[in-house]
Formats: sequence, structure tokens, C-alpha cells
Amino acid sequence: MANPLKQLAGETAIYGLSTILARIINFLFVPFYTRMLTTASYGVVTEFMAYIAVLQVVLTLGLETGCFRFANRAGARTGAVYSGALAAVTVVNGVFLALMICFAGPIASWLGYQGYENCIMYVGGILFLDCVTAVFFARYRQEHKALRFAVFKTVKILTETASNLLLFFWFSSYCVRRAAESGVDVQALSPSDIWLLHFVSPVPDFSYVIFAILVSSLVCALLFIPDIFRMKPEFDRPLLRKMLLYSLPLMVAALPGIVNDFLDRILFRYFDTGTETWQSSLGIFQAGVKLSVIMSLFIQMFRFAAEPFFFQRMADKDSKRLYADVMEYFTAFCGLVFLGVLLYIDVISLILGKDFREGVSIVPLMLLSYMLLGMQFNVSMWYKLSGKTSVAIWITLSGLAVTAAVNILFMPKFSYHAAAWGHLASYVVMLVINVLLGKKYYPIPYRWGRIALVFAAMGGVYALSAVSEHLFFVNADFGAHGLEMAGRLGINTVLIAVYVCLMWTMFRRSIRNTSSRS
Repeated sequence: MANPLKQLAGETAIYGLSTILARIINFLFVPFYTRMLTTASYGVVTEFMAYIAVLQVVLTLGLETGCFRFANRAGARTGAVYSGALAAVTVVNGVFLALMICFAGPIASWLGYQGYENCIMYVGGILFLDCVTAVFFARYRQEHKALRFAVFKTVKILTETASNLLLFFWFSSYCVRRAAESGVDVQALSPSDIWLLHFVSPVPDFSYVIFAILVSSLVCALLFIPDIFRMKPEFDRPLLRKMLLYSLPLMVAALPGIVNDFLDRILFRYFDTGTETWQSSLGIFQAGVKLSVIMSLFIQMFRFAAEPFFFQRMADKDSKRLYADVMEYFTAFCGLVFLGVLLYIDVISLILGKDFREGVSIVPLMLLSYMLLGMQFNVSMWYKLSGKTSVAIWITLSGLAVTAAVNILFMPKFSYHAAAWGHLASYVVMLVINVLLGKKYYPIPYRWGRIALVFAAMGGVYALSAVSEHLFFVNADFGAHGLEMAGRLGINTVLIAVYVCLMWTMFRRSIRNTSSRS
């Protein structure tokens, strides 16, 4: 493709098909969950999701990026690279799954979820299946099989959706009918009455969500059976050792994004002591985070396409200038997402159930945090491209220290607001460290002045929106709430158009220059 930015944008769009679908469906379940589950029950779902997200990063061993690095070397044997990665991930996750099955009872008791030992085993099964299939998905990315990647991810998403719908709507209603026919309370039903009760409870709770994810992970793994049979084993122990030495630091380096998204969920159990029920605070926090999903969605789409793209372009003459251009366009688009969510928050917040809407107050902080996370991914490429991945450990520890400190110190008093500020503070610290080290060891000519102008434009448009609301709507008597909202949204739409025009004016010359260099 003539313009490398067009290739990156095209693959980002294809990877985004499945990612967008996953987030949209997940988003559509938010009004459902926040109306059918209590804030505390939704908090328990959130806690389990946190464990899965953090452990998945650890148990993939960083080998997705490691595969890209070693498969792109001159004379590399791609089969040996992916065979070694698959063997390592399968063994590690097999051991982990066995431990989760053996100690399901003590773990459930320690967490305070006695009677839900099955959910502990489900978490082990989900991690085993998802980590093993992650190696195959990495190979699809390496081979630019973006469409197959998207199709398989879509099948997984649809399976999870169908499982949730069956469990929450059909199965729970079926249990009520069977209980009525038998003249017993629905909680008195046993697996001898309905075989599915071996796996989930007769009334809707968090076990439905976990079990639905397990079913989807199993179906997704079955899709890779043809790839498994076509894969020729080429185990190369010295190569695998080199891959692990490269990848394990990246595994640690990948934790900040996940930890800043999920460690605070775990800390609620121990430090949200200023509220009556920590699970309720966690549920409200998660609802607010869900309203920021569009920003994290774009970053995930971008990462899927950008990581192999950066490695494949590293030998080009103008690669560093290209990386700098990508950073500017990425930041500008994130600014558009930021404004799009905040300026339409009155409508978007209606998605949440009434008990969850106080979580809207953290949305600006979470949007900005995710934006900085994306910028952090861009600037962190310096140690991946230069091979200095061990530095990532120290950057990670700095971010983790900030996250832990903010939450431990302020969560007892400020609850989920402390968690949101912890995200932001940690990403700022890691971004600054990465920029300073990148300048020294792998200088990329980022134009920070232009990036600062993007932030200034975001702040200016947001400020104009707030001023217009105060001038025209705070004390106005429109006679109808709908008319007032329509007026505010109309002004905000114009302001977003102004931002787009400003960005186009700023970057159109850079776009032409990038195309001419290609």
C-alpha cells in the first residue's frame, strides 16, 4: 500500500470490527445489568473480571509481542517461533488450571464466596483457553489475517451474548416455572431437577456472567482445531529461551495498563472502608467506567494494528518521523472521542440504571486516563524497538507504586473517586518517564508543541460548552426538559465540528508530507 498510514488505518478498522462489536454488546448489557442486578452484585462481577484481566496478562508471558519480534527477524523460522510460544503458554496455563481446580474451595472461602467454587474453576478454564488461543490470534496479526481474526473474535462475542441471554432470560424463568410446578422455593431446586444447576444457580447472579464467558472461550478454542492440525511442531529450546528473556519483561511492562484498569477493583475489598458496602461502590465505579468505553475501544483497536506495524517499519529510512506522525494523529482522534462523550453525556448517562448514575462524575477522569494510556503505548515503543525491554520493569513499578499509593491513601475517604484519580496519576508518571528515557536511548522526533495544541483545543472546546450551558440553560425556562437538552446538544455538536476543523487545519499539511515520503 502506497501510504503506510493507510495500511495501519485499514487494519485498525478490520480489527476494530470484532472489538467494536464486543464493546457495543458489552455496552448494551450495561443497562440490563444495572437494572437486573444490585450495585453489590454488579460489583462482584467486576471483581472477577479484574482477576481474569490481570492474570491473563501474566499467563500469556508477553509472548504475543515476542512472537512479532522474532518472527520478523531475517531468516526467522516462523513455525519454530509460534510452536515454542504455544508450548510455553500451554504448560504454564495447564498447571494454573490444575491448581484452580484443586484449591477452588479454599479460594472461594477466602474471597467470601462460599458455594461458588464452580466460579473459581471457571476462571481457571477461561484463562487457559484464552491464553492458548492468544498465540494463534498473534499469528493471524503477524500474517495480516485481520479478517479471520475479526471473524473468530466475533464468533466468541456472539457466543457469550447468546449464553447470557439464555441464562438470564430463558433459564431463570424456566427455574421459576419448575419451582412453581414442584411447589418449592426456586432456591430449593437441585441439579437432580435441572442438570444446568451443576454449573450455575437457579436465580440470576454473577455466576451467569462467568459461565457465559467460559462457554464462549471454549467455542472460540474449537475454531482453532484446523490450525492446530496444520501446525508443524518445530520446538527450538534456545530460541524459546531468547523469546522468554525478551518477552517476560514485556509481560511485566504490560501490567500497568491492566493494573490501572483493574487493581483498584481488587483494592476496593480492603480500602473502601468509608462506605457501607464496598461491592456497591465497586459496581457504581464500574458503571462510570463503562461510559468511557469508546476511548478504551479505540486504543485497543489501535494497539492490535500498531504493534506489528511499528516492528515492520523499523528498518525504513523515515520510520522515526512516521512514528511521530502516528502519535500526533492518534492524540487528535482521542481528543475527538473525549469531547464526543463528554458533550453528549446527558444522553449517554441514561444508559445506566438510576442507582448507578452517580458514577458519571468519574467519566472525564477515565476518558483522559485512557487517552494517556494510548499515548503511553506509542512512546513505550522505544524500548521494544531497541530491545531494552528490561527497562520496562522499572517504568511499570513506578506506575504501580503511584496506583497503589493513591488508592490506599485516598480510597477510605473518597471511594471510587480515588480509583479514578489513581488511573490518571499513574499514567502521567509512566508517560513522563518513557518520554525522558526514549529521548536518551531511542529518540523519536515527537512534536510536543503540536500535541499540546491538541490538548489546548480539547480544553477550549470543553470550556466553551460549560460556558454556553451556564449562559443559556442554567436559568432558562424552556418549559420542557427535552427542548433544553436539544439546545445544549445542538451547541455541543457545533463545538465538536469546530474542533474537527481545527485539527484538519493543523494536520492536513503533515498528511500530505507523509504520503509524499511513502
